[in-house]
Amino acid sequence: MFETLSEKLQRSFKTLRGQGTLTDDNINEALREIRVALLESDVNLDVARDLIEKIRAKALGSTVATALSPAEQIVKIVRDELIATLGTDTARFKFASQPPTVILMAGLQGSGKTTTSGKLAQWLKKGGHRPMLVSVDVYRPAAREQLKLVAASISAQIYDGDLKGEAPSTDLVLRFAKEARREATNSACDILIVDTAGRLGIDEALMDEMAQLKRLLSPTEILFVADAMTGQDAVNSAKAFNDRLQITGAILTKMDGDSRGGAALSIRQITGQPIKFLGTGEKPDAFEAFHPDRIVSRILGMGDIATLLERAEEKLDKTKASDFARKALAGEGFSLEDFREQLRQIKKLGSMQSIMKMLPSVGPFAQMQKAAGSVDEKQFSRVETIIDSMTTKERRNAAIINGSRRKRIAAGSGTTVQEVNNLLKQHAQMSKMFKTMGSGGGKMQQRLMSQMGGGQRFGR
Repeated sequence: MFETLSEKLQRSFKTLRGQGTLTDDNINEALREIRVALLESDVNLDVARDLIEKIRAKALGSTVATALSPAEQIVKIVRDELIATLGTDTARFKFASQPPTVILMAGLQGSGKTTTSGKLAQWLKKGGHRPMLVSVDVYRPAAREQLKLVAASISAQIYDGDLKGEAPSTDLVLRFAKEARREATNSACDILIVDTAGRLGIDEALMDEMAQLKRLLSPTEILFVADAMTGQDAVNSAKAFNDRLQITGAILTKMDGDSRGGAALSIRQITGQPIKFLGTGEKPDAFEAFHPDRIVSRILGMGDIATLLERAEEKLDKTKASDFARKALAGEGFSLEDFREQLRQIKKLGSMQSIMKMLPSVGPFAQMQKAAGSVDEKQFSRVETIIDSMTTKERRNAAIINGSRRKRIAAGSGTTVQEVNNLLKQHAQMSKMFKTMGSGGGKMQQRLMSQMGGGQRFGR
């Protein structure tokens, strides 16, 4: 996410490192680099020009602390201006005073509207809502079938409707929408998510149909779904939909792909409407609220610890984590069962690359991020399979695993004896580390134990 923009901005800041003070010359040189970085990352030309001028005015105005180095001063100014461009606050999701709240999903064909509709429904379910999905794309039978599968995967209600042999038309679309709203009310669903038809490009028929849907449903939210990988095309489409429908926000999809990040900066500035969510993968839960300050921290290589902690709080089993930490600190040992459980907990957070990208890309973390890129994620599954092939007694006491047992475990897990040996070696090293921690005694250990006993939570 935002790798291209982040890398190019980091490179532009290097021109100021080693400089004693900010001068017109080194400011102009840095701004040229930043301008190129923005344009190469698909930031709209007018947006890039406006951003550069604001950065220039602040840099020349010496509005930052003199204790900062020139590079740090520019980074701070760029951070402040990027946040201002993306919106200083996290956009709030609006709900109707009288349910159901109607959400109209807009966008071109292939932008990911259907999948995103399901992800939004899943996100709303976590908040205690009862969403209903409906597809009013009567032109492509596969679209309605796809939404059925999406709804089934997240156990969400869906209004399927009956074509009654009618030919696809705007009248049929409006009938479906009206019936779905009535069904949502009758089913006590407080939210109706309307997945609309798309086109390969903007056309008048599409916009007329969307305008009629807006008049009929009076949606609380009109969310434009944009494929972040399409760059300027996404920005142009967002402008066209906003000019006609007055969208209330945008959702950027495929942010886990080769997206340059420029669309995020441009859509907010061009439409005047906030980005509300990001789609970060294919799974239903690969969906997160858009926090401008956190996103800017990621772009500038400062990491996003807040989101990582929220993800940990949501996905990790706190009781198991607390029990494991208590056991490790008490010096009670680290079994292969413990090892397997910790692997399962890590996998819940996502891939190693996605976890590492939440950490700052400076100092020791920079090397960790590079190493994460070469990690074979399948290795986790192989390790788990090896441990599963052991007996309960072996998992609890690795010392009894002799040569013949290792051969049996390798055969049972479809791996090699060398892989089994590597796992046991890693486990022995970790056991030694935890034993050292546990035998350390002292005030630090006692404080950590008392904190866990007091029910410490992952912070928000």
